[in-house]
Amino acid sequence: MSALAKLKSWLAEYPGFDILSAFQVDYTDQIPRNGGLFPSGLVEIERRRDILGNVTVTNQYNFGLYYVFEKAPGDDQGATINADWIMDFQEWAQEQSATGAAPVFGDAPQNEKIIAQNGVLYEADGEGTATYMVQLSVQYVKKFER
Repeated sequence: MSALAKLKSWLAEYPGFDILSAFQVDYTDQIPRNGGLFPSGLVEIERRRDILGNVTVTNQYNFGLYYVFEKAPGDDQGATINADWIMDFQEWAQEQSATGAAPVFGDAPQNEKIIAQNGVLYEADGEGTATYMVQLSVQYVKKFER
């Protein structure tokens, strides 16, 4: 299973995921109750080589998660519900990562970390929808032996 497929499958396990009618890669509609996973690539954070020539690399995948929810202009109650959903999702991701319930991407599961952070209202329109964005990163270790 690809890293993207693994992550998408894991996100569907979030207990609040059921409110989304659609969740796609690289796309979101302006219709409420849908979301999108936008990969922004792989970053190599660190590379170490031992005396035998084996290499240990710390990598990080980065994603933007976008969610479109209903939010009428000036609707504080709807905005609060949406913000609570975003914050709950971030706490769920942290718990999954901390307890080892998140998917494994590398060769050292004990060193992996998934972080969902900076949940923010990205855009709101006068039509009654709002797009929220969460930054998601996956840090993992990959080992290459000679």
